[in-house]
Amino acid sequence: MITTQTPQLIGEAPAWLAAQEHVSRLAPLDRPALIIGERGTGKELIGERMHFLSRRWEGPFVKVNCAALSEALLDSELFGHERGAFTGATERRIGRFELANGGTLFLDEIATASKQVQEKLLRIVEYGEFQRLGGEKILSTDVRVVAATNVDLPARAAQGQFRADLLDRLAFDVVTLPPLRARPGDISLLADFFARRMARELAEDFPGFAPSAIAAMESHDWPGNVRELRNFAQRLTYRALADAETDPIRFDPEALDPFASPHRPREPGAEPADITHVSRIVRTPITHEFEPDLPFEAQVRLFETGLIDSALATFKGHQGKAADYMGLTYHQFRGLLKKHNYAKGAGKPSEAVKAPIRSM
Repeated sequence: MITTQTPQLIGEAPAWLAAQEHVSRLAPLDRPALIIGERGTGKELIGERMHFLSRRWEGPFVKVNCAALSEALLDSELFGHERGAFTGATERRIGRFELANGGTLFLDEIATASKQVQEKLLRIVEYGEFQRLGGEKILSTDVRVVAATNVDLPARAAQGQFRADLLDRLAFDVVTLPPLRARPGDISLLADFFARRMARELAEDFPGFAPSAIAAMESHDWPGNVRELRNFAQRLTYRALADAETDPIRFDPEALDPFASPHRPREPGAEPADITHVSRIVRTPITHEFEPDLPFEAQVRLFETGLIDSALATFKGHQGKAADYMGLTYHQFRGLLKKHNYAKGAGKPSEAVKAPIRSM
């Protein structure tokens, strides 16, 4: 796949900004690079940023997912093949290294490449030379290789599962991306961005997330990182808008697992996905349980914002009635709204919560 559009990166957490700064320093250097990070952390977007900040930005940015192809297909995809190279090869095929000439080739899931493909990669990274599958002619190309993986490549090399000499050549410098759980504050920014995009797709107004929903999302560890958060935020939003919700959207733990159903077919002995950590912390305030994995301050925030959202929803945003219901004076209730960043509209996060996205 060839990309010609500059990616949009969102986030203001120090660890995320430090990674972007690392890329900005590395991008102008015409050297191979590795991008390391858990699944869903944005490795492909960072690879695109590295390309568009380089002197090759006018050239093609070509992407290949090494894990999606068998050894023979990956060999042909990367280096091309000659007519008759194998059964079904009825014509010459130009490989991705030729298509990326003058630009950048992004190799995702590089750890899955076979030893034979790794050997060919070693030569092309070192000398810019290769042969098409079934061909004898030595061809040349001018390509910057940026590779990505979510595994420990040095450990794989030490175990003989990845060529150490190829690792040496690819790792001129290594950009390691932080997981979402190490990016405090970015969860609410990203959730808001993805939810608004879903609302636009549905031609609906986005009512915002209730502060209790934001607190619950920020308390979740998101093992699938940004990709998981994107799916959840958009799933939660479309379900709420489909139900004609006009109040700020509250957290629904069932939206974390789209497979959740009592009728779901399961493999023998398989256990259902564990979402009890989140479901416990977003129960109604009366049944809220202590969650030892969360800091005390986070639990207090979840408890108080849950109370506020419940009272405001009961009285359709009327703050005076909600205050009476909670046994508070109006000024005490307003103090709680200010403490938890509620805006003028009942239950809506303030502009401090919905900070502007960082666009690249």
